[in-house]
Amino acid sequence: MAAKATPRSRFSACGAALVLAAGLAAAGEGGGEGPSWPQFHGPARDNIAPERGLLKCWPAEGPRLIWTFSPCGGGYASVSIAGGLVFTSGDFGDREMVIAVTLEGKQAWRAANGRAWRGPSPGSRATPTWQAGVVYHLSPTGRLAAWRAESGEELWAADLAERFAAKPPRWGLSENVVVDGAAVLCAPGGDKGRIVALDKADGTLIWANTEVADRAAYCSPVVVTHEGVRQMITLMARSVVSVDVRTGKLLWSFPHRTDHEQNVTPPVYADGHVFVTSGHGAGGRLLKIAPGSRAVSQVWAAKDLDNCHGGVLLLGGRLYGSACKLSRRGLLCVDLADGKTLWSQRGMPKVSLAWADGMFYCLDERGNLSLVEADGQGCKVVSRFRLPSAGRKLSMAHPVVCGGRCYVRHWDSLFAYDVQAPAEPTAPPAAAAAAAGGAP
Repeated sequence: MAAKATPRSRFSACGAALVLAAGLAAAGEGGGEGPSWPQFHGPARDNIAPERGLLKCWPAEGPRLIWTFSPCGGGYASVSIAGGLVFTSGDFGDREMVIAVTLEGKQAWRAANGRAWRGPSPGSRATPTWQAGVVYHLSPTGRLAAWRAESGEELWAADLAERFAAKPPRWGLSENVVVDGAAVLCAPGGDKGRIVALDKADGTLIWANTEVADRAAYCSPVVVTHEGVRQMITLMARSVVSVDVRTGKLLWSFPHRTDHEQNVTPPVYADGHVFVTSGHGAGGRLLKIAPGSRAVSQVWAAKDLDNCHGGVLLLGGRLYGSACKLSRRGLLCVDLADGKTLWSQRGMPKVSLAWADGMFYCLDERGNLSLVEADGQGCKVVSRFRLPSAGRKLSMAHPVVCGGRCYVRHWDSLFAYDVQAPAEPTAPPAAAAAAAGGAP
């Protein structure tokens, strides 16, 4: 039951192509030689991998474990991959660290990025962003810095709290920053800069938006081009907003209030529409961008898909994600056009989602990784196993499928699993010719 495009939906190939083009532009010219997953949720920021020829089921103990890297510090960050290195972040004592690991599972370098988060739920949050040989990372306390990807040499750093009078929210700054053109874009939410653009080369200020009347939440933005307007769309503490990437001017905003101002899940853009969702019963809503990109209107709002932090995938005009509220907890499928729930698979804890080669990779908070087959009719758990380090710490990092591997982070350990299907044997030339009725 692999997810397929449906002809009846207007939110299909066109929207996916627009998002892909936007993501590729944001990610730069790719990840150099070798496997490439240069930022949070991949080139298009949709967590949909282009991989093919992957396993359709796993042994009971899970796919073959290639290597385990530990310690990668305490935290919930996922991984990015480029230039033959895997990047993540973690806490080591009172320091936040960015870490580079080779594709063989050996540490290449480690660099400090300010103080570790010691507020509620300690641990690293953000996944490093790679672009053109440079790695960018935002710490929970507001230190945004850049390093040479190959060596770990720090190029520049900016204290967002000091520069923009920003105060980290209750659970710390958790934004996976995006690089677009010459700018690093982020939302410190301060009085001197709600959303800002810094020069990726040296960290100097390009623009700072103070029109947005809202504080930072925990969301990672998407950057899209709609009707010729390049815009960054993100969730702040009480609203979804869009700013012009070129000027920093506010294009539009729309209220989106949640308990604890806990807006985490990145927006989903398709064909001039934006879907946002938040957990704990807040639910989701679909907005339509007006001509000129200066306003939005609500198409629908629904409570079922109240995704907290595991991400939402858009495939074939359908939204897939995890419900948070206890009465609806499970995996859900929702029609993007009207918000109606097509099915819900109860009994599955909250999961972080990835998709590759027709299958969903679902990591739940208890450390179970499931391979799930799903479409608009329902879903089936094909395989499931428990991570070796699964314990009391929650598993909240989003899985990554890249280069025939599935990378899964659990707190202090990073696992690389081989999910590539074995190549089918090729008949010798003589046998092939005989089978075709010809002479060897």
